[in-house]
This record gives sequence, structure tokens and C-alpha cells, in this order.
Amino acid sequence: MSTINEVEVIPFTFTVRDLDLGGHRAMGVSNLRYHKGASLTVMRYAIRVATDDGHEGFYATHWVGTEAALGQTLMLAPHLLGRDPEHRESIYDDLKREVRAYDGMGHGPLDIALWDLVGRKYGMSVATMLGGYRTSLPTYASTHHGQETPGGLDSIEAFADYAVACKEQGFGGFKIHGWHDGDKRREAAVVLAVREAVGESMEVMVDPGCELRTWADALYVGRACDEAECLWYEDPYRDSSVSVHGQLMLREKLKTPLLVSEHIRGPEQKAAFALAGGCDMIHTDPEYDGGITGLMKIAHMAESIGMDIQVHACGPAHRACIAAVRNTHFYELALIGPGMANLVPPYTCGYSDQPEGLDADGRMPVPTGPGLGVSYDWDYIRANATSAARTFRL
Repeated sequence: MSTINEVEVIPFTFTVRDLDLGGHRAMGVSNLRYHKGASLTVMRYAIRVATDDGHEGFYATHWVGTEAALGQTLMLAPHLLGRDPEHRESIYDDLKREVRAYDGMGHGPLDIALWDLVGRKYGMSVATMLGGYRTSLPTYASTHHGQETPGGLDSIEAFADYAVACKEQGFGGFKIHGWHDGDKRREAAVVLAVREAVGESMEVMVDPGCELRTWADALYVGRACDEAECLWYEDPYRDSSVSVHGQLMLREKLKTPLLVSEHIRGPEQKAAFALAGGCDMIHTDPEYDGGITGLMKIAHMAESIGMDIQVHACGPAHRACIAAVRNTHFYELALIGPGMANLVPPYTCGYSDQPEGLDADGRMPVPTGPGLGVSYDWDYIRANATSAARTFRL
């Protein structure tokens, strides 16, 4: 039996060119924008879990990069010490209980690192451990939000032009994240312009990011989604997509399926939301929902009631899960835009969550190496570690 005897949590920073936040942070809105010559420094964190018989597992976060999530991971990490890493179900249950008073955002990265460890131990990919049968995934382009300053996605025409470029590159779908001002007329207009630009052969999806101010605004944009025959309509308005009744009222008036529940954590709450009629499709993320263990519970719950899911965002854990899930549509390459990089941690293995990683068929490969099938630039991570880095030992 292996025993976990060390857990290392390393917050680190990296810098991306030609992006900044402009003045939006000062207004309480974090909105990435294209800005030629600018640079943006962001924080993510990496996890290393080691056992007394020499095995290790790793994960660096893609989206979970806040001080609050890091604090939860640091709180939970010592609870792995002395445990058998193969007992992931038991560990999942204990960590879920331990973080019950919080939103649970620090739980997922630890679970993912355990899956990587066990896969590496047995020389098996996580996708294979899950029963994965897909070797590549149909992928959609998920845009950065619109910006008010020149460049990037600064107009309805810029969104339409970028959608055409993504179609020509091979993406099977295009998801619009509109502007932060919640202007329902501009949001509806961009939906219709993108559909006209790409024609009928590309899927179009819409995610206002909860920026529409009222339910009536959400209905207005939803009717544009119906006209454009969108694949789904996601997180429309300022209830933050947690009001079952509000989403149910939208469902009753729209044809476009609602993809909601990104902001509701874990299988129990997502099941309750779905069964109460709050959505047509479930949204889940291994970083947000208790790791690979939690995501697969959600996928199987949805499948059992005949409902599709979508996996939010991107990363090697996301690919492994989608490879094993029937009731899903696309891999989300988020977030991208013209000249705007995706903010992802440093890899040394050729893995890419940039548009250049798309193959000629518009698909992203599922890693086949042991564990998650990726390796990280640990020299870079350690050289750019912040003062919050911690090592817990048995």
C-alpha cells in the first residue's frame, strides 16, 4: 500500500503579452482586453503529491487562480497525508465534508493530482482509467469578452470576422462572450451577425457571462439565440445563474437550450437544479466540482436522467473526462481572440491549449501518456513561485 507523505502547493506567476485589464479592474470588473505591447501577469498554482514508495502526481491549475481557492487548497492539502492515493472516493468524500462551509473551489485540483499519480504509478492514462474511447475531441472557439477600446473584439464586426477565421481554421463551434455593459440590443445584434457570417454549418453558442441586467433582457437576447438557431444559451443574467425559477421561466419561453449550473457546485446541487427544471444542459468543471471524481459523478447523474453536459473550459483533466463521456458535444478552447492568447500554465511536452493545437479536422487530441499525459516546466514554476508556496510532510 502506498501512503501519501508529501504534498507541495506552489502558487506561481507567468506573463502573457498583448493583454491587459485596462481600467476595468478599478471598476470592479476583470475584463481581459487586447492591447498591443502590453503584458499581463497572472497567478495559477501547481500541486505535487508524493508517496512513501516513490510515486508522484502533478497538476497545475488552468482556471482556479484566486487567493480564495488557493486558501482552500492549502487548508485541504494536509488531509491527504497518510492516505492511500488509490482511495480517491473516500478522499473525495472527506475533503468535500472538510470544505463544506466554503464554495469548494480548492478541492478539485487536489483530486486531479491524485488521478495523475495513480495513472503514473500503473503506466496508464487517466482517460483509459475512466474508460475513455475518444482519441480526439471536437472543439469550439470560446472568445474573450468584447472590449470598448480599439483592437481585439472591439465591435460586432470584429466578432463576426473572428468567427469566420475560426471556422476557416476548423473549429466546429463559436461561443460569444459579449460586452460587460449588458446592452441587450448589442448582445442580440452580435449573435445574429455571427450567425450570418458563418452560415448554417458552424454551431454558434452564446454566453453573456451573467452580464445582462434583468430577466427581460435575458429573454430579449434569448429570442435572438432562437432566431440564430444557437446550440445553447448560457448564464444569461445577473441572478448569476443560480435562480432555478428564473431559468425555468426562460426555458418556458425559448427554444434554445439553456446551459446553466457552472456557478453551482457539486453533483448534489446540480442534480437538484436539473430536476427542478433550471436548465436543459448541465455545466461542470473538474477544477470547480471536486476534481475528476466529482465531474464523473455529475456526468453519470445527467446521463441517468437523459440530459447532456458540457465541460467548462480546458485542460488535460478536462480532455480525459470528455474522452469517456457520451452525453457531451464539444471541448471548449477558452478563452481566445484575435491576437489574444489563452492563459494556460507552462508545459514542456508539446501539449497546447492555444488555437495552434487544433488539428486539420478541428479537434484536440486526448493525451495518452501515463496519468494526465502532460509534463510541466517545474524549473519555471519554482523560479516564479510566490511567498505562499507550502510543503506539507508526514
